[in-house]
Amino acid sequence: MTTTASGIVHLTQRMPHVSGAEMVEALVPPPQFDGATFESYRADPSFPSQQEAKDTLMAFSGRGQPVAKGGFFRRAKKGPELKPGVYLDGGFGVGKTHLLAAIYHALPARRKYFGSFIEYTALVGALGYQNTVELFRGSDLLCIDEFELDDPGDTMVMTRLLGELVAGGTRMAATSNTPPNALGEGRFAAQDFLREIHAMSANFQTLRIDGTDYRQRAIDGHAAVLTDSEYERTVTDAAARGVASDDAFPAFIDHLSRVHPSRYIRLIEGLSTIGLRDVAELDDQSAALRFVAFVDRAYDAQIPIRATGVSLDQVFGEEMLGGGYRKKYLRAISRLVALTHD
Repeated sequence: MTTTASGIVHLTQRMPHVSGAEMVEALVPPPQFDGATFESYRADPSFPSQQEAKDTLMAFSGRGQPVAKGGFFRRAKKGPELKPGVYLDGGFGVGKTHLLAAIYHALPARRKYFGSFIEYTALVGALGYQNTVELFRGSDLLCIDEFELDDPGDTMVMTRLLGELVAGGTRMAATSNTPPNALGEGRFAAQDFLREIHAMSANFQTLRIDGTDYRQRAIDGHAAVLTDSEYERTVTDAAARGVASDDAFPAFIDHLSRVHPSRYIRLIEGLSTIGLRDVAELDDQSAALRFVAFVDRAYDAQIPIRATGVSLDQVFGEEMLGGGYRKKYLRAISRLVALTHD
């Protein structure tokens, strides 16, 4: 897809297409984590689990000594047993993605991949299950950010895929806001898939990372809202320096339903600023989840958002925040607040 060097575009007029080959090529850490290392991860001394996780992951990556009793290396009768995967469980904004990218950069590997959970499931949809298995077969490392099991189809595909790859020697590293044995709770009849979920989670050493959301430390906790005149001036100025988008929020949300989430990264390709007018609270869960996926891609690309109307940290109503997707919405709110203040 071609992009202009400057000016204003409308996301509602973009209909990006991404091939399977392009999806594979994109399986690398987001630009903001190009330089992520264990050394640049600053563990908060108020939360010892952060340093403990860092030490364990350095060992997993071959950068440190085996962790003592209770850590990643577990004593067995025939010597230390190393599980093939690590699973970082914790709240949003505690540096899980930074650590995941640090593993990717630190682990010497000929073939390694880094992507969000939705990118892997989209790849299966584009290439087919067996072709995806063949693509990743023999790879050294698979990093999966934002691991979620939102529906039965994802559960069956991902548990089966990871099981086959682990059996072939591929190592895994994943992040999530939910412990592996609780994946899917409140979203679908997860109890019907406990065997698959437990079989998958058995491949991982779960590391709990506690802490406060670093994105909230320097701001007031609410997304910035512009007046109409401020918005027009801001978007115009951004368009003079690069490419800025300008869309009415309702039309934009409707457009997301016609673009597969795996293509959202192409939807914002080349943008320096995202402009959304007349933001309103969302009342449809499917639309809200698509918006969450969009926010994740905008955050990965570190594209600031400028908006009018309802504050973007209030687009998810109380009923949504009280449901099974609560953690996903709270992560999106955290990222929206950061992007509107950037």
